[in-house]
Amino acid sequence: MIILGGTSRQSLAALRSTLDDKLKGLSSAECVAISTDLFSALKTISTSVGLRRAIIDPARDAAAKADLINDLFGKSISKPTLAILESAASLRWSSPVDIANAVEQLAIEAEATAANAENQLDRVQDELFAFSRILIEHSDLRQALNLSGVEAEHKTSLVQSLLGKQTAPSTVRLLVQLVNGLGGRSIEIIQDLYIQAVAARRNRLIAIVRTRAALTAAQSEKLSTTLSKQVGQPIHLNIQIDPTVIGGISIRFADELVDGTISTRLAEAGRALAV
Repeated sequence: MIILGGTSRQSLAALRSTLDDKLKGLSSAECVAISTDLFSALKTISTSVGLRRAIIDPARDAAAKADLINDLFGKSISKPTLAILESAASLRWSSPVDIANAVEQLAIEAEATAANAENQLDRVQDELFAFSRILIEHSDLRQALNLSGVEAEHKTSLVQSLLGKQTAPSTVRLLVQLVNGLGGRSIEIIQDLYIQAVAARRNRLIAIVRTRAALTAAQSEKLSTTLSKQVGQPIHLNIQIDPTVIGGISIRFADELVDGTISTRLAEAGRALAV
Protein backbone atom coordinates (compact mmCIF):
# COMPACT_ATOMS: atom_id res chain seq x y z
CA MET A 1 0.00 0.00 0.00
CA ILE A 2 1.32 3.47 -0.81
CA ILE A 3 2.37 5.60 2.15
CA LEU A 4 1.01 9.14 2.09
CA GLY A 5 1.24 11.81 4.74
CA GLY A 6 -1.02 14.45 6.21
CA THR A 7 -3.97 15.54 4.11
CA SER A 8 -3.31 12.98 1.37
CA ARG A 9 -3.46 10.10 3.82
CA GLN A 10 -6.90 11.19 5.00
CA SER A 11 -8.06 11.66 1.41
CA LEU A 12 -6.88 8.17 0.44
CA ALA A 13 -8.81 6.68 3.37
CA ALA A 14 -11.96 8.47 2.20
CA LEU A 15 -11.37 7.40 -1.38
CA ARG A 16 -10.96 3.75 -0.38
CA SER A 17 -14.37 3.96 1.29
CA THR A 18 -15.78 5.28 -1.98
CA LEU A 19 -14.20 2.34 -3.78
CA ASP A 20 -15.78 -0.07 -1.26
CA ASP A 21 -19.17 1.44 -2.00
CA LYS A 22 -18.77 1.17 -5.79
CA LEU A 23 -17.50 -2.43 -5.62
CA LYS A 24 -20.21 -3.64 -3.24
CA GLY A 25 -22.16 -6.52 -4.74
CA LEU A 26 -20.33 -6.51 -8.07
CA SER A 27 -19.25 -9.63 -9.90
CA SER A 28 -15.62 -10.41 -10.55
CA ALA A 29 -15.93 -9.23 -14.15
CA GLU A 30 -17.48 -5.92 -13.06
CA CYS A 31 -14.65 -5.36 -10.56
CA VAL A 32 -12.12 -6.08 -13.33
CA ALA A 33 -13.82 -3.46 -15.52
CA ILE A 34 -13.46 -0.79 -12.82
CA SER A 35 -9.83 -1.74 -12.27
CA THR A 36 -9.13 -1.55 -16.00
CA ASP A 37 -10.81 1.88 -16.21
CA LEU A 38 -8.80 3.17 -13.26
CA PHE A 39 -5.54 1.96 -14.80
CA SER A 40 -6.55 3.59 -18.08
CA ALA A 41 -7.24 6.92 -16.37
CA LEU A 42 -3.99 6.57 -14.44
CA LYS A 43 -1.99 6.60 -17.67
CA THR A 44 -3.39 10.04 -18.51
CA ILE A 45 -3.10 11.41 -14.98
CA SER A 46 0.42 10.15 -14.31
CA THR A 47 1.90 11.53 -17.55
CA SER A 48 0.72 15.13 -17.09
CA VAL A 49 1.90 17.26 -14.18
CA GLY A 50 -0.33 20.09 -15.39
CA LEU A 51 -3.40 17.87 -15.28
CA ARG A 52 -2.60 16.64 -11.77
CA ARG A 53 -2.17 20.22 -10.59
CA ALA A 54 -5.47 21.22 -12.16
CA ILE A 55 -7.27 18.31 -10.50
CA ILE A 56 -5.99 19.13 -7.01
CA ASP A 57 -6.03 22.92 -7.36
CA PRO A 58 -7.78 24.23 -4.21
CA ALA A 59 -8.80 27.39 -6.12
CA ARG A 60 -11.09 25.35 -8.42
CA ASP A 61 -14.45 24.37 -7.02
CA ALA A 62 -15.77 20.78 -7.01
CA ALA A 63 -18.09 21.40 -9.97
CA ALA A 64 -15.24 22.67 -12.16
CA LYS A 65 -13.11 19.68 -11.27
CA ALA A 66 -15.99 17.30 -11.99
CA ASP A 67 -16.41 18.94 -15.40
CA LEU A 68 -12.69 18.45 -16.07
CA ILE A 69 -12.90 14.75 -15.14
CA ASN A 70 -15.98 14.31 -17.34
CA ASP A 71 -14.36 16.06 -20.30
CA LEU A 72 -11.32 13.81 -20.05
CA PHE A 73 -12.84 10.45 -19.22
CA GLY A 74 -16.61 10.67 -19.59
CA LYS A 75 -16.71 8.82 -22.92
CA SER A 76 -14.08 6.19 -22.15
CA ILE A 77 -14.82 4.81 -18.68
CA SER A 78 -17.84 3.57 -16.76
CA LYS A 79 -20.02 5.77 -14.57
CA PRO A 80 -18.92 4.07 -11.30
CA THR A 81 -15.26 4.70 -12.18
CA LEU A 82 -16.07 8.26 -13.19
CA ALA A 83 -17.69 8.79 -9.79
CA ILE A 84 -14.55 7.49 -8.07
CA LEU A 85 -12.37 9.94 -10.01
CA GLU A 86 -14.74 12.81 -9.29
CA SER A 87 -14.52 11.93 -5.62
CA ALA A 88 -10.72 11.92 -5.85
CA ALA A 89 -10.79 15.38 -7.45
CA SER A 90 -13.05 16.74 -4.72
CA LEU A 91 -10.59 15.77 -1.96
CA ARG A 92 -7.49 17.64 -0.84
CA TRP A 93 -4.01 16.32 -1.70
CA SER A 94 -0.64 17.39 -0.38
CA SER A 95 1.07 17.15 -3.78
CA PRO A 96 0.10 16.45 -7.43
CA VAL A 97 1.83 13.06 -7.47
CA ASP A 98 -0.26 11.86 -4.52
CA ILE A 99 -3.50 11.72 -6.49
CA ALA A 100 -1.85 9.56 -9.16
CA ASN A 101 -0.53 7.23 -6.46
CA ALA A 102 -3.99 7.03 -4.93
CA VAL A 103 -5.63 6.11 -8.24
CA GLU A 104 -3.01 3.40 -8.73
CA GLN A 105 -3.74 2.04 -5.25
CA LEU A 106 -7.46 1.87 -6.03
CA ALA A 107 -6.89 0.21 -9.41
CA ILE A 108 -4.87 -2.55 -7.75
CA GLU A 109 -7.43 -3.00 -4.99
CA ALA A 110 -10.29 -3.23 -7.50
CA GLU A 111 -8.47 -6.09 -9.26
CA ALA A 112 -7.78 -7.72 -5.90
CA THR A 113 -11.50 -7.50 -5.16
CA ALA A 114 -12.20 -9.27 -8.44
CA ALA A 115 -9.87 -12.05 -7.31
CA ASN A 116 -11.65 -12.18 -3.94
CA ALA A 117 -14.99 -12.64 -5.70
CA GLU A 118 -13.47 -15.76 -7.28
CA ASN A 119 -11.96 -16.87 -3.94
CA GLN A 120 -8.48 -16.43 -5.42
CA LEU A 121 -7.14 -13.49 -3.42
CA ASP A 122 -4.69 -15.56 -1.35
CA ARG A 123 -3.48 -17.22 -4.53
CA VAL A 124 -2.88 -13.86 -6.23
CA GLN A 125 -0.94 -12.62 -3.23
CA ASP A 126 1.27 -15.73 -3.29
CA GLU A 127 1.83 -15.50 -7.06
CA LEU A 128 2.84 -11.85 -6.91
CA PHE A 129 5.39 -12.70 -4.24
CA ALA A 130 6.65 -15.66 -6.29
CA PHE A 131 7.16 -13.37 -9.28
CA SER A 132 9.19 -11.00 -7.12
CA ARG A 133 11.49 -13.92 -6.29
CA ILE A 134 11.87 -14.67 -10.01
CA LEU A 135 13.01 -11.10 -10.61
CA ILE A 136 15.56 -11.35 -7.83
CA GLU A 137 16.99 -14.56 -9.25
CA HIS A 138 17.08 -13.43 -12.91
CA SER A 139 18.84 -10.10 -13.35
CA ASP A 140 18.54 -10.18 -17.16
CA LEU A 141 14.75 -10.43 -16.91
CA ARG A 142 14.65 -7.65 -14.34
CA GLN A 143 16.73 -5.38 -16.54
CA ALA A 144 14.59 -6.13 -19.60
CA LEU A 145 11.38 -5.27 -17.78
CA ASN A 146 12.92 -2.13 -16.28
CA LEU A 147 13.83 -0.67 -19.66
CA SER A 148 11.60 2.24 -20.61
CA GLY A 149 12.11 1.87 -24.37
CA VAL A 150 10.65 -1.62 -24.60
CA GLU A 151 7.21 -1.73 -26.25
CA ALA A 152 4.24 -2.63 -24.07
CA GLU A 153 3.33 -5.56 -26.29
CA HIS A 154 6.76 -7.10 -25.81
CA LYS A 155 6.67 -6.73 -22.03
CA THR A 156 3.14 -8.13 -21.92
CA SER A 157 4.14 -11.12 -24.03
CA LEU A 158 7.19 -11.72 -21.84
CA VAL A 159 5.15 -11.70 -18.63
CA GLN A 160 2.46 -13.97 -20.08
CA SER A 161 5.04 -16.48 -21.33
CA LEU A 162 6.69 -16.59 -17.90
CA LEU A 163 3.52 -17.07 -15.90
CA GLY A 164 1.87 -19.84 -17.87
CA LYS A 165 -1.76 -20.89 -18.04
CA GLN A 166 -2.03 -22.01 -14.41
CA THR A 167 -1.60 -18.50 -13.01
CA ALA A 168 -4.69 -16.70 -11.71
CA PRO A 169 -6.11 -14.25 -14.29
CA SER A 170 -5.95 -11.37 -11.77
CA THR A 171 -2.23 -12.02 -11.22
CA VAL A 172 -1.58 -11.83 -14.96
CA ARG A 173 -3.56 -8.60 -15.34
CA LEU A 174 -1.80 -6.97 -12.37
CA LEU A 175 1.68 -7.90 -13.56
CA VAL A 176 0.94 -6.70 -17.09
CA GLN A 177 -0.17 -3.35 -15.65
CA LEU A 178 2.88 -3.31 -13.40
CA VAL A 179 5.55 -3.81 -16.07
CA ASN A 180 3.87 -1.36 -18.44
CA GLY A 181 3.23 1.33 -15.83
CA LEU A 182 6.63 1.86 -14.25
CA GLY A 183 6.87 5.48 -15.37
CA GLY A 184 10.58 5.59 -14.70
CA ARG A 185 10.22 3.89 -11.32
CA SER A 186 12.14 0.77 -10.31
CA ILE A 187 10.27 -2.46 -10.94
CA GLU A 188 11.35 -3.77 -7.52
CA ILE A 189 9.77 -0.79 -5.74
CA ILE A 190 6.56 -0.96 -7.77
CA GLN A 191 6.21 -4.70 -7.31
CA ASP A 192 6.44 -4.21 -3.55
CA LEU A 193 3.72 -1.53 -3.85
CA TYR A 194 1.46 -3.99 -5.71
CA ILE A 195 2.03 -6.73 -3.15
CA GLN A 196 1.23 -4.37 -0.29
CA ALA A 197 -1.86 -2.99 -2.06
CA VAL A 198 -3.24 -6.51 -2.55
CA ALA A 199 -2.50 -7.28 1.10
CA ALA A 200 -4.31 -4.07 2.12
CA ARG A 201 -7.41 -5.17 0.22
CA ARG A 202 -7.20 -8.63 1.78
CA ASN A 203 -7.03 -7.08 5.25
CA ARG A 204 -10.10 -5.03 4.38
CA LEU A 205 -12.00 -8.26 3.66
CA ILE A 206 -11.09 -10.07 6.88
CA ALA A 207 -13.29 -10.02 9.98
CA ILE A 208 -11.44 -10.59 13.26
CA VAL A 209 -13.78 -12.46 15.58
CA ARG A 210 -13.10 -12.72 19.33
CA THR A 211 -15.08 -15.38 21.17
CA ARG A 212 -14.73 -17.31 24.43
CA ALA A 213 -15.36 -20.69 22.81
CA ALA A 214 -14.69 -21.98 19.33
CA LEU A 215 -17.50 -21.51 16.83
CA THR A 216 -19.01 -24.53 15.17
CA ALA A 217 -18.65 -24.93 11.42
CA ALA A 218 -22.31 -23.97 11.03
CA GLN A 219 -21.88 -20.84 13.16
CA SER A 220 -18.78 -19.77 11.24
CA GLU A 221 -20.53 -20.28 7.92
CA LYS A 222 -23.60 -18.33 9.05
CA LEU A 223 -21.46 -15.44 10.33
CA SER A 224 -19.38 -15.36 7.16
CA THR A 225 -22.51 -15.41 5.00
CA THR A 226 -24.15 -12.60 7.00
CA LEU A 227 -21.07 -10.36 6.80
CA SER A 228 -20.59 -11.12 3.12
CA LYS A 229 -24.15 -10.03 2.38
CA GLN A 230 -23.62 -6.76 4.25
CA VAL A 231 -20.35 -5.99 2.48
CA GLY A 232 -21.23 -7.39 -0.93
CA GLN A 233 -17.98 -9.38 -1.12
CA PRO A 234 -16.78 -12.71 0.32
CA ILE A 235 -15.51 -12.14 3.87
CA HIS A 236 -12.87 -14.29 5.53
CA LEU A 237 -13.04 -14.96 9.27
CA ASN A 238 -10.03 -14.79 11.58
CA ILE A 239 -11.38 -16.40 14.76
CA GLN A 240 -9.49 -15.74 18.00
CA ILE A 241 -10.31 -17.61 21.19
CA ASP A 242 -10.26 -15.12 24.08
CA PRO A 243 -11.02 -16.36 27.64
CA THR A 244 -11.72 -12.77 28.74
CA VAL A 245 -14.82 -12.61 26.52
CA ILE A 246 -17.93 -13.15 28.66
CA GLY A 247 -20.59 -14.38 26.29
CA GLY A 248 -21.32 -13.14 22.80
CA ILE A 249 -18.67 -12.27 20.24
CA SER A 250 -16.65 -9.21 19.22
CA ILE A 251 -16.17 -8.58 15.52
CA ARG A 252 -13.70 -6.12 14.05
CA PHE A 253 -14.14 -5.56 10.35
CA ALA A 254 -11.92 -3.07 8.52
CA ASP A 255 -12.20 0.08 10.67
CA GLU A 256 -15.45 -0.92 12.34
CA LEU A 257 -15.94 -2.72 15.66
CA VAL A 258 -19.16 -4.62 16.35
CA ASP A 259 -18.91 -5.69 19.99
CA GLY A 260 -21.70 -7.84 21.36
CA THR A 261 -19.91 -9.31 24.39
CA ILE A 262 -21.63 -9.28 27.77
CA SER A 263 -18.60 -7.62 29.40
CA THR A 264 -18.81 -4.70 26.99
CA ARG A 265 -22.53 -4.26 27.55
CA LEU A 266 -22.01 -4.35 31.34
CA ALA A 267 -19.24 -1.75 31.09
CA GLU A 268 -21.47 0.48 28.99
CA ALA A 269 -24.30 0.09 31.51
CA GLY A 270 -21.94 0.99 34.35
CA ARG A 271 -20.83 4.15 32.55
CA ALA A 272 -24.46 5.11 31.96
CA LEU A 273 -25.31 4.69 35.67
CA ALA A 274 -22.30 6.79 36.67
CA VAL A 275 -23.52 9.78 34.67
